[in-house]
Amino acid sequence: MSVEPAVADPPRRHSRIDYWRIGWIWLALTILLVLFSIWVPTRLMGPPASPTMRAVESTMRVFSIAASPVAALVWAVAIYSLIRWKSKGRPTEDGPAVRGYGPVTITWAAVSTVLCVFLLIWGLAEMTSVTSAAEASNPLVVNVTGQQWVWTFSYPDEGNVESDQLYLPLNRPVVFHVTSKDVIHSFWVVQMGIKVDANPGVTTKTSVTPDKLGTFDVRCAELCGLRHADMETAAHVVNPADFTTWIAQNGGHT
Repeated sequence: MSVEPAVADPPRRHSRIDYWRIGWIWLALTILLVLFSIWVPTRLMGPPASPTMRAVESTMRVFSIAASPVAALVWAVAIYSLIRWKSKGRPTEDGPAVRGYGPVTITWAAVSTVLCVFLLIWGLAEMTSVTSAAEASNPLVVNVTGQQWVWTFSYPDEGNVESDQLYLPLNRPVVFHVTSKDVIHSFWVVQMGIKVDANPGVTTKTSVTPDKLGTFDVRCAELCGLRHADMETAAHVVNPADFTTWIAQNGGHT
């Protein structure tokens, strides 16, 4: 009885990675993502109604542009891998490993660190400038109370006028004192770019300077019960004279 000699498996050969092709894919994707970051996200947010919202939009734009090369690199490697090592049947071998390639690891860590530091400094600077501008002088104080499922606004310096809709004078800094009567809510004036939690038993503060006449959205941004989606109202930005008239008509004083 003869025994056939065992046939050795053919040696595995890893295809060489074409870094130039990955680079060209990365460059094309980076350009597309930068253009997308400049034009699309801010337009989805709607027209801004305060310097705070404009700062939010500029921060979103800058952060998106800064993240574009990183996202493009991840996508470029994924696209190249899908095209270069696609298999019509069952794969017979893994693609070449690159995790031990020192220059790539060092470059990735260095770029990520620089981006994180830049974004941190930018965010802190924007937040400080917006807060100091909104609390400049003679702010209007508005007490905001959330409860399932309505908002209540009161004006302590104007005779404690209360309303279920928010009225604000144009171009006057406003400081909101926000709290809740029951569960956690989130006070969000969409087009003004401010959002802060309303916590039961705790008062949190936020500020803004509305600089556009009109009616804007006030919503709850924290899941707070069955009718959470209905917890919304309107914010009316009016001329100072009209605001004084509204306060007087509701039994207050200025």
